[in-house]
Amino acid sequence: MQVQFYLPVAADPANAEPNAVQNAVPPMVWQACLLCAGFYRNNQKVFVYCTNQQDAEQLDEVLWQFDAHSFVPHNLAGEGPARGAPIEISWLPPKNSRQVLINLTSTVPVFVNRFSQIIEFVPQAESDKDIARQKYKHYRQLGVTPQTVQAS
Repeated sequence: MQVQFYLPVAADPANAEPNAVQNAVPPMVWQACLLCAGFYRNNQKVFVYCTNQQDAEQLDEVLWQFDAHSFVPHNLAGEGPARGAPIEISWLPPKNSRQVLINLTSTVPVFVNRFSQIIEFVPQAESDKDIARQKYKHYRQLGVTPQTVQAS
């Protein structure tokens, strides 16, 4: 199992302004959508685990707003084809087999060992970083040495 913790991107005024969709969602949601697109282009199936139905629906809506040439086939769990689209989004445990887990919850899911690659995020707010520290410790207890990655 490979675990990666994505560090938040610091705002850079020299960069081009983000689009309206990107401005309207939390940075972790936007980064999760970008990662979904990349995994899809690499023919990997992804399960995005959200805290609740509202968060899952928000991520679903953001993916629908990607322009046509970068469309990412996805669905909320229970919708779409029987085996699910390449990207499945849910607040409930997965029913289908996937290679990648993008975890947007505050805990390490009990089903984490079903995935070969796990993506976690370090929150931007200093007060929320303890959540990532606790998850990091949990993975270490499982015998995994997580990597940190600078989000882009």
